[in-house]
Formats: sequence, structure tokens, C-alpha cells
Amino acid sequence: MVPQPGGHVHDRAAASMNATAKIAVSRAREPAVTTPTPPSTSGLTYRDAGVDIDAGNEVVERIKPLVKRTMRPEVLGGVGLFGGLFDLSNRYREPVLVSGTDGVGTKLILAKQLNRHDSIGQDLVAMCVNDVLVQGAEPLFFLDYFATGKLDVETTVNVVAGIARGCEIAGCALIGGETAEMPDMYPPGEYDLAGFTVGAVEKSKLVDSSKVRAGDVLIGIASSGPHSNGYSLVRKILQRAGNPLDLDLGGVTLADALMEPTRIYVKPVLELLAKHDLHAMAHVTGGALVEKIIRVVPKDFGLEIDTSSWPLPAVFDWLQREGNVAREEMWRTFNCGVGFVLVLARDAVSAVSDDLRRLGLAHREIGQVVAASGAERVRIG
Repeated sequence: MVPQPGGHVHDRAAASMNATAKIAVSRAREPAVTTPTPPSTSGLTYRDAGVDIDAGNEVVERIKPLVKRTMRPEVLGGVGLFGGLFDLSNRYREPVLVSGTDGVGTKLILAKQLNRHDSIGQDLVAMCVNDVLVQGAEPLFFLDYFATGKLDVETTVNVVAGIARGCEIAGCALIGGETAEMPDMYPPGEYDLAGFTVGAVEKSKLVDSSKVRAGDVLIGIASSGPHSNGYSLVRKILQRAGNPLDLDLGGVTLADALMEPTRIYVKPVLELLAKHDLHAMAHVTGGALVEKIIRVVPKDFGLEIDTSSWPLPAVFDWLQREGNVAREEMWRTFNCGVGFVLVLARDAVSAVSDDLRRLGLAHREIGQVVAASGAERVRIG
């Protein structure tokens, strides 16, 4: 502390004691003041804060039988442990694990608008398991994350029922999950979903696109509808058209066509892989025909896709007309009826097509692999 001119530095402790004494004397001369006691309040609970543990426990009890139906022999310890256990021994010599995670985007908003929550879980599973299938992996188990501001038991159970149904279709175990109730994080009635899957494939059978050659054929397997992509544009078109969700599209309402769950290709494609030499595969999601198939084609090659080789399904035709959506925008946003693509040698097409028919999967030859020429590797027409 710097001394001021004409003064000196006081000792801090002495100054403090002196000030305290002065305050005490001053208070002694004033009448005593009584501080009012605040009104008593009851203790707060987690429920008061917006988290209902009892509702969460009810959800767990109601989904137990649903989850049980998805179990596989390799799952150890059942459900309820801190971590899910899966035994890989005796199944693979050189296993390669393949992981995938995804959500369902703004299709959730349409599900809420229509109060249809029983199929959106299948969408979640499909978006994940179809992705790991591309490398030839069998999905082994699945985990989900359900987040909401206020837990609604019926809605949550319906969503998880759809997840369990998707796992059954894919043959993977619903080995765990998280239900997060977070007050003030989401508006009333809103929720979000995320999924995560792990698959495995024998290292020698990994589908890595190394066999792709010019002249290979693209076989497109039919989608069940828009699947879980492009729904921000879907909702914009619906709004412009006046939300005609009861509109008939050849025996199916527009609402049903838009909410049709994403097709899960796992079991039939794994059966194909056991018999046929597939050079590459693609799951047609965001980026659609323009961006997704080329991802599995080596940089020395390109693609020619003939969109006249398959009919545009009614739901996509309606979206294109009502939204006045350009063809190029359709090809980049929606799967346009093609949900999964196989890349194979020309001489394998007949046998694979026979098996696809036997498996009940509608399909078309939609294009071919070509030598790359210039910067534009995908030609669609």
C-alpha cells in the first residue's frame, strides 16, 4: 500500500478492530431489530423439478417383454446391467466390428402431428442396421437414446415397441438404451431419438468395394417410401398443399405412404451374400441417388444411372408435382423408390435377380459402373 502525502500507513488488523468497535458502539445505541422468520416450505423432490422416476420405472416394466423378444444367445446377463454384454467367441475366426449410428430426422415432427409413434422406432433401427450391412456385417446388437422434456409413458412404450420390432426384423438384440427426461430442454410433447448398432463380419468376407470394375451392374432394391430422409422438404410441400394427409394414392393415404417405416434389408441381403459375390452395396439415404451410391465406388470409376428403368412411386410423384421439385433436386433428396443398391458383375445378375424374387424383394437394373471421365462421376438421366 502506497502512503499518502502527509500521512502514514495504518495497520490493517488494528484498523479493522477499531472499525468493529465503532460499529458495536453504534449498534448499542439503536433499538434491536428482529429479523422475520421465513415461512416454512416442504422439501423439493425430483418430481417437483419435472422428472418422474415412477413414470420411468413404469416404462421399463412395460418394455421388458418387448426387449426380451429381441434377445440372442450371445447376450450375457440379460438387460439391466451398466453395460450390455455380447459374446463373440466361437462365431468368427477374424471378426471385424462395424458400427453405425443415426436418427430419423424431422419425420418425428410428422409422427407427432399424426400421433403415430409405433413405427418411428423401426425407422431408427433401419437407418443404423442398413448402414452396417453395406460392409457385409450382420447387426449383432442395438442401443437407443430417447430424450424428452416430459415423459409420456404411452408414447415412450410405443416408440420402444417399434425399436424392438425393428430389431426382431434385423435379427439384432436390443441390448440397452437410455430414456432421458429433461425438463425445459424440449417443449411439451416433443422427443428426439438416436440409435447405435454394432455388427460383425469375417475379415475375409468384408465388402470393401475393392472388386468393383467398369461394367458392373447396379441393381436397385425397392424402398418402402421416403424412408427417413427428406422430411423437411416433405413437410414444406405438405404445408404448401394444405396438408391433404387423407389424399388417396392408389389405395393408400398420403399419411400412410409418408409414415411407412423404413425397409430393413438385413436378412435377405445376408442370404444373398452367403451365395453370391457382391462387389459393393449402398444404402440410399441423405444425398440419395446422387451422393450415396458413388461413396462405395473407387475414385477411378463413375456411375451411369437410368431413372427411366424403374417407375417413380406415387408418393414421390405427388411430392414432385405439388412441390414443383426439379428432377435433379428429387434425385439428391429422395431415394425415389430405390432403397438399397447392389453392385455386381454382369454375369451374376441373373442368379441374384432370381434370389431377390424368391426373397420377395422388388428390384430393377438401374445402371452401371463406368470409367471415370472428368470431375462429374455420376451421370443420371
